[in-house]
Amino acid sequence: MPSGACAAAYVTQTSWSGGFQGLVTVTAGSSAITGWTVKWTLVSGQTITELWNGTLTTSGSNVTVTNASYNGALTAGSSTTFGFTANGSASSPTVSCSAS
Repeated sequence: MPSGACAAAYVTQTSWSGGFQGLVTVTAGSSAITGWTVKWTLVSGQTITELWNGTLTTSGSNVTVTNASYNGALTAGSSTTFGFTANGSASSPTVSCSAS
């Protein structure tokens, strides 16, 4: 169980020439949460082309994903996922999570 309000973990599910698909798991900490926000920075040449199970906002290379209406409320220790496809080479970004 995360030590903070929530934690996010990223994995590359698959990659191909010129693109990749990523999956992020969001896990609530020791208390229930009503919403979450995940942030990370794209590396040069990456652009997100599609995202599901969340709401995407980008500003330059900074990515912010907030929960969808149906997956924001998590009980203590439970998790949800969102995924995306992107152009560019796959990387292993450091993702951060904050909760509301």
